[in-house]
Amino acid sequence: MLYELATLSCPLLEQDVVSNCAHHWVSSADAAGRLLGAWRTEIGELSRIVVMRGFGTMDELQHERNRALTAEQPFGIESASVQFTMESYALFPFLPDIEPATFGNFYEIRRYWLKAGGIAPTITAWERALGPAEAYTSHLISNMYALDGPPRITHIWGFSSLEERMTLRRRHYAEGLWPPKGGPEQIANATSSICLPEVWSPLR
Repeated sequence: MLYELATLSCPLLEQDVVSNCAHHWVSSADAAGRLLGAWRTEIGELSRIVVMRGFGTMDELQHERNRALTAEQPFGIESASVQFTMESYALFPFLPDIEPATFGNFYEIRRYWLKAGGIAPTITAWERALGPAEAYTSHLISNMYALDGPPRITHIWGFSSLEERMTLRRRHYAEGLWPPKGGPEQIANATSSICLPEVWSPLR
């Protein structure tokens, strides 16, 4: 399974309109892929609608990429003030495919831009760390490496509250179970956004 993260940035007062247009775009008869999640950023980079879809083949993913790139109004965008990006990803090989589920009210999307050659050691570090840190990593929805652009990974987490997130992170850091040993050394730059699920998101 391959994945796409589409991020639409817009003025704050246009978020509802942009979200509804994105929902229509990914639900239309012409759309390929499977809708998995849709979120609105709340902390971090604001006024972003993030949509995640899964694809069975690269041809299917490329069909959607081409559909957006050649459309007069990709994702239903009508305003020149709305911008969008599309990123293609593959899951870390030891993780299961992403499925709709209920994780809680708060989602975190973390992106790490890695040093050259950093993908392989990062995957190895995460594979070793997941089991011992299960109380924390049971909240992991996905970790994926980018198939386009600079070397980077994106991991998505779900929590019932920000307090739950901080309690788990504090405990696992104190016990030396997190972060994955050998992982942070590969990071060149990092960003994080706390997001809320849209009403039409299968991941809630």
